Amino acid sequence: EATTILRWSLVILSFTMILIVVFDVPFELWNHNRQLKMTRREVQDELKESEGRPEVKSRIRTLQRELSQRRMMEVMPTADVVITNPTHFAVALKYEGVAGKAPLVLAKGCDLIALKIRSVAIENDIAIFEAPPLARALYASTEIGHEIPENLYLAVAKVLAYIYQLRTADRGEYTTPLDDISIPDEYSGIFADEGVSGDE
Repeated sequence: EATTILRWSLVILSFTMILIVVFDVPFELWNHNRQLKMTRREVQDELKESEGRPEVKSRIRTLQRELSQRRMMEVMPTADVVITNPTHFAVALKYEGVAGKAPLVLAKGCDLIALKIRSVAIENDIAIFEAPPLARALYASTEIGHEIPENLYLAVAKVLAYIYQLRTADRGEYTTPLDDISIPDEYSGIFADEGVSGDE
């Protein structure tokens, strides 16, 4: 009788263990996966929250601006001319002379960046041409790495032709004023509301 009781006890214990395994293991797996999902969600929420903070966005913009300026200055030495107005704005252009292609904007900037562009131009013997209305128009209507707009082709072509003539003739300074550089009326008065006059 004692043996029978022991046998039944073992059977009941084994059955109980099986029930625990059958029900507890799936629950533990489900609970573990649920916690993992919550952890991923919390990480994503924290990342979104961090990216949305003003100081983080400001830092990202600052780094992007610094990287853009660094790249800009690296390609500056290949420019053909820097058009200025002369203190507020500077735009560096390169013309490959390929049919169907317009001059390319290598760099542009205002105030301190404009001064830096002029400095790099002087260091690399790049022509600096003072044309205030054209400089402002180019600054306002172009993007770095893109071609100049079609409505400024003629004005820029005159500047480039003049620069090439000076180089060929070896007549010294490239900043000698060039008459008859007109720009479309749509650019007249640009930046006037910011207190920048046509001669600045």
